[in-house]
Amino acid sequence: MKLFKLPLGVCLIWLCFLQGAFAQVSDGKGLTPLEGVVILKEHISQSQVINPGAAFKDCDECPEMVVIPAGTFLMGAIPNFEGGLSYEEPQHRVQIQAFAIGKYEVTQEQWFAVMGDNPSLIKGSKLPVNYVGWHDAQLFVQKLSQKIGKKYRLVTEAEWEYAARAGSTTIYPWGDSDAELSVYAWSNVISRGANVVGLKKPNQFDLHDMIGNVWEWTQDCWNENYSGAPTDGSAWTKGDCSRRVVRGGSSYDNPHAFRSAKRTWNMASNRYLNGVGFRVARTL
Repeated sequence: MKLFKLPLGVCLIWLCFLQGAFAQVSDGKGLTPLEGVVILKEHISQSQVINPGAAFKDCDECPEMVVIPAGTFLMGAIPNFEGGLSYEEPQHRVQIQAFAIGKYEVTQEQWFAVMGDNPSLIKGSKLPVNYVGWHDAQLFVQKLSQKIGKKYRLVTEAEWEYAARAGSTTIYPWGDSDAELSVYAWSNVISRGANVVGLKKPNQFDLHDMIGNVWEWTQDCWNENYSGAPTDGSAWTKGDCSRRVVRGGSSYDNPHAFRSAKRTWNMASNRYLNGVGFRVARTL
């Protein structure tokens, strides 16, 4: 058999490339999971380490996405502690697969780039789109997926809370007191109406406005409590699907709505909601 021989210079270049490539590979031992989040080692491949906060855009007008690592967390209100309601219980452990989520709520200019219109009541290119129902948000992610050739979708409720907590186990993503509310969120204390995205301090996953500004549609149907809820981070597609879960609170709400565990619903068909928008997710 005749062996194929590469010139010496090419071999040296190839060897340097391999050394550089392997130098960038980690087995995960050097990663320090955020407090409250267990990053699962089986999700860390030899070819790619998923780092919290790694950002990307699939196109110029696409939403900026942030990679969220796989992990487990306790979902729901802390019993007898934070003034939670029965439909925020029981607290339960959920395993989340790695995914990407919008760094900001979908803006009006991003909506226009995909849909060709702007249904928002108060116009502003960097304001979150609103006056969109759950079905409208579904149409947006479908069209964006077709345009880009990637699987965009709405965030599941479990993914939303995991991303909002960003490793925290407290009432709010920043702690148990609402003293820092104005640093992280728009509320009725300082604003009434949607505000330009990204002006408040991000959470530990570098996500802006997870709390406050506008409520955000999720994929899930409404259920009166978490009994029987999925524990794998997937959407709960059973229950009252005429109502869909919204998360995060809006600038029309008081601090109690900004708890990480806070959940409520809106009719999926209702598009005339000034304080409701959404952010996108993408399967990796």
